[in-house]
Amino acid sequence: MDARLDLFASPATGKVFKHFAAAGKAITESSLPAATQELVKIRASQINGCGPCLDMHTKEALAAGETPTRLHLVAAWREATVFSDAERAALELVEQGTRIADAAGGVPDEVWANAAEHYDEEQLAALVVLIAVINAYNRLNVVVRQPAGDYVPGMFA
Repeated sequence: MDARLDLFASPATGKVFKHFAAAGKAITESSLPAATQELVKIRASQINGCGPCLDMHTKEALAAGETPTRLHLVAAWREATVFSDAERAALELVEQGTRIADAAGGVPDEVWANAAEHYDEEQLAALVVLIAVINAYNRLNVVVRQPAGDYVPGMFA
């Protein structure tokens, strides 16, 4: 399978990716736990059907020490016992933020309040930006049918 468009060869997308990378670096440097960041990226990518992002973020999570069991259970996090209450709040927020068109009123207050019980304002801000950025990456990859499977951890570092 070939991508419809080479996003890495386009000067326009090259400029955009530099800004996305800067946003990603700011999130990475925030106090939002790294494991939570990867879980959020994985869950949004599952919902959006983004193979390249799933390939990247599952491999990065494994390389950082995440367990295969937790990664296998991200899609079924509500039934899984391997996630903390804070991680569960982040996973609910990413689901609501990713499926925003499905909810007439956007992210429900209860979901926000639950996340706010576990994360401070800096972490909440990082979480919101992370949700927006991973959804943007997902959409770019899905639209151009970017193939997945050959990612090597750290290759875009």
